[in-house]
Amino acid sequence: MNNKVRVTNDVELKDRLVAINRVTKVTKGGRTFSFAAIVVVGDGNGIIGLGLGKASEVTAAIAKGVEAAKKELIRVPVLKGTIPHEQTARYDGAEVFMKPAAPGTGVVAGGAMRAVLESVGITDVLCKSKGSSNPHNLVKATIKALSEMRDAKMVAQNRGISLSKVFNG
Repeated sequence: MNNKVRVTNDVELKDRLVAINRVTKVTKGGRTFSFAAIVVVGDGNGIIGLGLGKASEVTAAIAKGVEAAKKELIRVPVLKGTIPHEQTARYDGAEVFMKPAAPGTGVVAGGAMRAVLESVGITDVLCKSKGSSNPHNLVKATIKALSEMRDAKMVAQNRGISLSKVFNG
């Protein structure tokens, strides 16, 4: 299933820094520091992208991450501020579980998952991360779970049937 999306300049994308990592390289001349930044961009209405930027300065790493994230945008179904169904996804050592929630619940998720869910525009969801708490893998697992989501319109379109048949079986 391919849900990659091309976004023109009229969409307002907000970037959010998930994590920043300082990397030290020890050489004969001393220590060299560089930074790796994980950034997510989203429009708050179902579009999300993930980028990793590496540079010798924090601001340059964040800027590179934002540019990388804008190239990898996907569309996610958001129904009334929550997700359409339960979903589990795994990326390397990180596993995430997401469950739709009633309005007013809020985003019940950890830091790395929360950044992704809020950027995509989800306001009510219950989440649990299992396994690794590495932010790289958690963000990738969360985006993988979101990309596998399907709403009723997508199911009807894929099967070539009417929307009422999806619900009535």
